[in-house]
Amino acid sequence: MQKVFENCYALDERCYESYGLSEDILMEHAAAGMADYIRKHFPKGTSVLIVAGTGNNGADGIALGRQLHGDYEIKLHIPFTLHSEMAKRQFERARLLGLKTVDEVSQTDIVVDALFGAGLNRNIDEATEHLLHQLNAMKAYKIACDIPTGVGVKGTLMPMAFHADVTLTMGAYKEALFLDACKDVVGELLRVDLGVSSLFYEGESHTCLLERCDLKLPSRREQSTHKGSFGHAAVFCGEKEGAGIISGMAAATFGAGLTTLVVHEKITPPPYLMHSTVVPDNASAMAIGMGLGCHFESEFLQKYVVKSHLPIVLDADSFYNEEILAVLEQKDREIVITPHPKEFVVLWKVLTGEQLTVTQVQEKRFEMVRKFNDRYPHITILLKGANTLIMQEERLYINPLGCSKLSKGGSGDVLSGLIVALLAQGYTAIDAAIQASLALVIAAHQYEGASYAMLPTDLVEEIGRLEYTVKG
Repeated sequence: MQKVFENCYALDERCYESYGLSEDILMEHAAAGMADYIRKHFPKGTSVLIVAGTGNNGADGIALGRQLHGDYEIKLHIPFTLHSEMAKRQFERARLLGLKTVDEVSQTDIVVDALFGAGLNRNIDEATEHLLHQLNAMKAYKIACDIPTGVGVKGTLMPMAFHADVTLTMGAYKEALFLDACKDVVGELLRVDLGVSSLFYEGESHTCLLERCDLKLPSRREQSTHKGSFGHAAVFCGEKEGAGIISGMAAATFGAGLTTLVVHEKITPPPYLMHSTVVPDNASAMAIGMGLGCHFESEFLQKYVVKSHLPIVLDADSFYNEEILAVLEQKDREIVITPHPKEFVVLWKVLTGEQLTVTQVQEKRFEMVRKFNDRYPHITILLKGANTLIMQEERLYINPLGCSKLSKGGSGDVLSGLIVALLAQGYTAIDAAIQASLALVIAAHQYEGASYAMLPTDLVEEIGRLEYTVKG
């Protein structure tokens, strides 16, 4: 688990004031980190085009060129007049070493985007757009310095952006790198230290980046147990019964000792799933909303959902039902809600009267999750997306491991089943959401079929193999 920050200005300032590290020293380490990456992955003699901007991001790129000069074929392109003092200083050092600039961009093995770093708060101009178009068209390995050009200060993606294979971000991870729209331009994301360990560089943060190693499966270590030792998950099965069945399959696979589908009509689920017309008395958690429709009458919902004390997962059709949403006011209950952006729009309108669009939610994912948390800090919200956001009590977790294999109906039903399974086994809401989210995406990555072919049942099968396939 890594810390994430809105920006690193305060962290840099502490280096200057507390550690005696100058801006120049930090910049040399930033360049050295990029140089180390290139030396590790590419042999000497490889051609490298560095496109440097007018400010300190450009200065990082110029310093990189100087450090690689002699071992690599460096083409340094500075398309605009240098403005920052550090950029001018780095350019003079490079010139004294004999590093020359090129007037035009041309094909190379590696392209380094050092045009604009963090803090870009205006749209890029037409000349920069044209340059980015040229860079993106090249058949080269593309490296972004700190943040790809075209990613704004809040993560908003501009009409044209540099498409990196890897982004080497300086000092600490920034929120702007984890907006959904940026996922395809950031590429692989690696952090470069700036001369001090992250232990000293980073300060306090309430935002964390989840990693594969954070996955803790509900593995069964004790042997003297029985099915009641692992809880009883009740999954509501509504008009679209397949959604509830998929969720129930996931719950049973992820360790719930018993799983019951709550139904009104006869269905034919897998034989390991029980079904009942009411929530069983010994149920220890419930999930509702997946394919629910208008299947259950008000009196039933009041008795078995709203007035219940059981930990609960709300998904899908729950966000269209004001009666079910009354659960959100219950502060002594473990509650997880799992909307996708469109469902969040509906939920937010019901709760606040404010009408948003999906685009607005996607452009302000961090802001909207925090706004929800301000109103309902006791509730764990999991906002689905390419980078899933999970928040409770002012602590925000980013799961960046999502992939497009999950972009298929039923994936969310699996997720709800995983969460309710963990709630049934006694996990807190926040831990259940984090661990279920990690299990879902890691299982998806391990599916070996075609990228477009994974079914919810395939995903459930991969969940069942995680204990043997996840290393570390």
